[in-house]
Amino acid sequence: MSTSASIKKIPVAQLRPGMYIHDVNCSWLDHPFASSSFAVRDENRVREINNLGIHNVYIDTHRGDGVADAPTEEEEVQHEIDSFMADIAKEPPRENHPLPLAAEIERARRLHSDANRIVRNMVQDIRLGKQIEMEQVEPLVENMVDSIFRNQDALLPLARLKDHDSYTFQHSVSVCALLVAFGRGLKLERPAIKELAIGGLLHDVGKARVPDEILNKPAKLTDAEFTKMKSHVVQSIIILQNTPGISQIALDVAGQHHERFDGSGYPNQLKGEEISLFGRMGAIVDVYDALTSDRVYHKGMPPTAALGRLLEWSSYHFDPALVKAYVKSLGIYPTGSLVRMESGRLGVVLEQNADNMMKPRVNVIYHARYQRYLKPEVLDLAGSGCQDRITGHEDYAAWGIDPKRWLPM
Repeated sequence: MSTSASIKKIPVAQLRPGMYIHDVNCSWLDHPFASSSFAVRDENRVREINNLGIHNVYIDTHRGDGVADAPTEEEEVQHEIDSFMADIAKEPPRENHPLPLAAEIERARRLHSDANRIVRNMVQDIRLGKQIEMEQVEPLVENMVDSIFRNQDALLPLARLKDHDSYTFQHSVSVCALLVAFGRGLKLERPAIKELAIGGLLHDVGKARVPDEILNKPAKLTDAEFTKMKSHVVQSIIILQNTPGISQIALDVAGQHHERFDGSGYPNQLKGEEISLFGRMGAIVDVYDALTSDRVYHKGMPPTAALGRLLEWSSYHFDPALVKAYVKSLGIYPTGSLVRMESGRLGVVLEQNADNMMKPRVNVIYHARYQRYLKPEVLDLAGSGCQDRITGHEDYAAWGIDPKRWLPM
């Protein structure tokens, strides 16, 4: 039986036939495999992984051959997160929200629903050969920017909730909202944030020209299918260049969100600061939202675990300084996350505390030890009378808890 001790991280240079990959260690957006876990049966598979620009993989030594002295997954990732949290704790607090959460929730809910409807209709129009109507996009984005500036903890948790059959539309809305929060955290000028958000909303419009059977294929993509999938970036650029009123910032997000800091991305293999600031931001947010989203063939991971992966991959694929800024913009335990308390209780993160990222407001709902629901209790972990604290993140699915029941709707 596989355990955390049998999951080891190794450089791809040490990968050999006979090993079993537990995690290919890159976003599912960046590889053609049906799953991130599979047996390495021959040298062709080793070469295929090398050609994807992957630097390290996790292997399961219980299910295949191993490598002596390789660190375990738990040791590696936890060390990354612990080091980061220690650094963050020394930094000044982030900007607070001018509006209480309760005052923004209902407005954010309506806005999220409207955004998904507008993007769905826009993609259908593109498939029919129609042009993007910026007079619909711009007011929507303005409203999303306004909502996140008032209180991002209202809209961002809603953006995590997606249906399998509507992922493409809902992912674009999520990336838009997350980029606004990211831009706000970097203290970018408001007009730049608006254009950044437009880029996020439109970054995947080229997928309207990729067949659904490729977009949603639950098996390994052929080389031709993977090439077609990757062509969506160029298609997005073509569509947006023919859209009156589109900005260079929005084009950078759409055209560069699959470029990687080490030059291993596409379509132009740009490297480092050859990728614009907005393209580098888009790459981080696009992967984070993909990692945390459920799909038919992909189980989303908890937000804190996804942030840990971004930190790990910032050694190669992402701008390390921007990854750090992104985590700070969301929080170590992003709003909507399920967390475990020192008391053994589980709670949903309701709102970040600007003065202490380790101590958000949490709605305690479940007792892990007794495996039963509790009368909900909202705790401000930064309050002077609070004796409990967060000890780690949890997965809603592992406990059979429906996040829609507990997120403000």
